[in-house]
Amino acid sequence: MPSTEHAGAPAPSAHDVVIVGGGHNGLTAAAYLARAGLDVLVLERDDHLGGAAISAEAFAGVEARLSRYSYLVSLLPQRIIDDLGLDVELVRRRFSSYTPADRTRGLLIDNEADAAASAAAFARIDAEPDAAAWQAFSADTTRIAERLFPTLTEPLPTRAEARALVGDDDVWRAFVERPLGETIDARFTSDLVRGVVATDGLIGTFTSLDDPALDANRCFLYHVIGGGTGDWDVPLGGMGTVSGELARAAREAGAELVTGAEVLGIDPAGRVRYRLAGEEHHASAGTLLANVAPAVLEVLLEAGAADVSAETRTSAVPPVVRERLRALHAPEGAQVKVNLLLTRLPRLHDTEVAPEQAFAGTLHINELATQLDAAYATAVRGGIPSPLPCEVYCHTLSDPSILSPELAASGAHTLTVFGLHVPHRLLERHGNDELRALLQQAVIDSLDSVLAEPVESVIMTDASGRPCIETRTTLDLEAALRMPGGNIFHGPLSWPWAEPGAPLTTPAERWGVATLHPRILLCGSGAVRGGGVSGIGGHNAAMAVLEGFA
Repeated sequence: MPSTEHAGAPAPSAHDVVIVGGGHNGLTAAAYLARAGLDVLVLERDDHLGGAAISAEAFAGVEARLSRYSYLVSLLPQRIIDDLGLDVELVRRRFSSYTPADRTRGLLIDNEADAAASAAAFARIDAEPDAAAWQAFSADTTRIAERLFPTLTEPLPTRAEARALVGDDDVWRAFVERPLGETIDARFTSDLVRGVVATDGLIGTFTSLDDPALDANRCFLYHVIGGGTGDWDVPLGGMGTVSGELARAAREAGAELVTGAEVLGIDPAGRVRYRLAGEEHHASAGTLLANVAPAVLEVLLEAGAADVSAETRTSAVPPVVRERLRALHAPEGAQVKVNLLLTRLPRLHDTEVAPEQAFAGTLHINELATQLDAAYATAVRGGIPSPLPCEVYCHTLSDPSILSPELAASGAHTLTVFGLHVPHRLLERHGNDELRALLQQAVIDSLDSVLAEPVESVIMTDASGRPCIETRTTLDLEAALRMPGGNIFHGPLSWPWAEPGAPLTTPAERWGVATLHPRILLCGSGAVRGGGVSGIGGHNAAMAVLEGFA
């Protein structure tokens, strides 16, 4: 079948596979399945493909293509890149992170530093004992990454098999069985170093490091195993390049990619009802892949089974979907995302570290371990943390190609700020517009606390003279990306293995993509081993489908 991507013509009524959602995981699944000769239809409600993994010109009249939502790549396996022939180049960042200790000094982690230089960096913040502890800790996480990452694109190992792969009971207990906070406190003495390590367990996850539920441990694990190294890389050309290549691979393989297709309901028997160009259509398939959050899938299943009125069927966002989303105990996101475009990088209070070094990796601001604990406690009480813990990235230091040549030559740079411990529940106290304004100011104040000049003095203006700053709350993410509660992982992360007693009798169960309905499989971040820009959910759903056809 010739490949198409359009927003007008009706889709064929019958297919081997229909994929609901054209995010990067859905495109991954489509490419694999179409290459295997299956008839694949992808339905995407937006007018573009890629979901959260897109690049966009966020500021009017300014030629800068920002990675608007997702912004770094770690979990995308080389196996998927090679299998699908993706032209994706990932840029490794020399500097891992910089964290200010006070107004005059901080910890710069240089990936190219030798042992003496690394020890000197820790000594600069009076954390000499933590230099050796850092190396030992990194060796442990590398061991886990090397042993477990290859399993993410294979059928699920059992917990016992995963433990045997790690091969060190002390390491297993430290990272899998004990709260992450206990492990960090036992290894490190510096408040700053503890905070730097801890943040990998808190990205998009609202929890205490000492919570026995171990949510932080699972989040931490996915942040340190990517690629078998734990490195987080910048995709050359922006995040849209990744989705663009996946879309190309799917189209060339023969998948039909339909944008502007709002799915209204899903029937467990394999039928999908959707609206395209103002008209209602139906498609059926032997297998449906849900590249949406599990909570959204539940809504669509209920809508598919309901006797939906004509009024409901013609609304821009089906009221039955909207109301059910509100009623569901949806997953909770806990972050604010801010994109900025600067005329130049701002100066730091710490004059011994150049801005080009501090911003090249992850700039940790107000993320001492004690500050993280205090921020969590404030948010639990319904307040906005002050100071707000923030992670800052400057993509243009690694990849100036996302700017026009003129803009790059002028010294302009992008900044991405990811603020922690601002849970979706804050909307109960503040309206979304008010919360967005408060969080944007909290981010600016947090940045200014480590800068030698106000960040607002170097923010570029767009064609209308407005500051080039874009702030996204959890509700904004829910509205734009259909992520319930603004949860960037589509729900709680799971361990990347099967727990004792978990059924592993069907292909979907073995690959971690099963739902309660045999003909419907998860293929997004809500799958076991989902989360992040990885393509793993899409790959594993495709493998389960193909195993079922074998």
